[in-house]
Amino acid sequence: MNFVFVSLQRINTDRESTSTSLAKELSKNHRVLYVNPPIDRRTRLNETTQDKFTQNHIKEIRYGLEPLKKVDHNLWALNPPTMIESINWIPSTILFSFLNFYNNKRLAGDVKEAISAIGFQSFIIINDKDMFRSFYLKELLRPKLYIYLDRDYTLGFDYWKRHGTSLEPKLMAKSDGVVCNSLDFKKRAARFNPNSYYIGNGGGIQEDIALTSLVKPDILKQLKGTIIGYVGVLTAHRLDISLIERLATHFRDASLVLIGPEDDEFKRSNLHNLENVIFIPKKDKNEIPAYVYYFDVCINPQVVNEITLGNFPLKIVEYLAMGKPVVATTTNTMEEVFSRHTYLASTPDEFIRKIQVALNEDTPQRADERKIFSRQFSWRNVTDELLKAIHDIERNGKK
Repeated sequence: MNFVFVSLQRINTDRESTSTSLAKELSKNHRVLYVNPPIDRRTRLNETTQDKFTQNHIKEIRYGLEPLKKVDHNLWALNPPTMIESINWIPSTILFSFLNFYNNKRLAGDVKEAISAIGFQSFIIINDKDMFRSFYLKELLRPKLYIYLDRDYTLGFDYWKRHGTSLEPKLMAKSDGVVCNSLDFKKRAARFNPNSYYIGNGGGIQEDIALTSLVKPDILKQLKGTIIGYVGVLTAHRLDISLIERLATHFRDASLVLIGPEDDEFKRSNLHNLENVIFIPKKDKNEIPAYVYYFDVCINPQVVNEITLGNFPLKIVEYLAMGKPVVATTTNTMEEVFSRHTYLASTPDEFIRKIQVALNEDTPQRADERKIFSRQFSWRNVTDELLKAIHDIERNGKK
């Protein structure tokens, strides 16, 4: 089979995502074109928002470099050369949709050229949450199947809420199928499309361990006592800053290590005034195991809201793959998927108690049990579930 991925994430970055991991796994046995997000006018003009990968994309457009690159034997990456317009500020969804069609048409033109160059005769589109720029690609590209990948609740963010509240359900409904990485997302998708499937989620940290030196990082060598650790984006949309502060003040003899980029609320928070809270900037994915390996307990202190309630926190798989005890905020997914192998808490006091219990109960046997449990969340397994869903959708008939 031939696959075309459209996504909010780039494949040529220092971090993996659901779509990039699925694309790479599928390319072991199928041909895959991965379409990086196109450049819009606002991004091109606003240099402060550009990471190095976006900057490289813009340079390729400016100098007319070849946009299609072969990444691996069966995997190609496309940096769309056509700029699209920044239109999300438009208040009317009707007007937005009219103009969005022309953005889709520009992207579709670039994709058609890439498909022709590779030689795809037919293909399946996997749309990873690109609900605006790829809304009309089913009509414009006429794929064999159009599959929507629902792996995050983006409608909780203002950017997506304005038009996505009405457009995402319509996109789900007209897709040939919806595949979801959480049971909650499957329940929601099934309201709009009967061809909705749970495929789970994957974690790659266990595959990286053999390639990574687990020498203790210098910054951790300076710390004494217990290390309570978190890895991921530090954003108030997902994390409970007051809970983290409560943990730091209670476990004064421990170090609370937070690894990842901070949003403005974290940067302004009182956490920076606490001596035992250690902020470490974002690390390359290959460096992360060396940090997690030396954590005594890993945490996911989420704030419970519409963004997090049904979300599948991939970091839990990565913590467990290292055999680490995990304490996390109680959410639907945590209870449904991880409750047997993690410690869940609904209040700050309970979170504090569970951290102490996790430390007290940790043994090599429990660590091995966590590692074994985490192996079911491999990208190979997730890809197998995706292919099963595709075959089922084909049997049910294209919409």
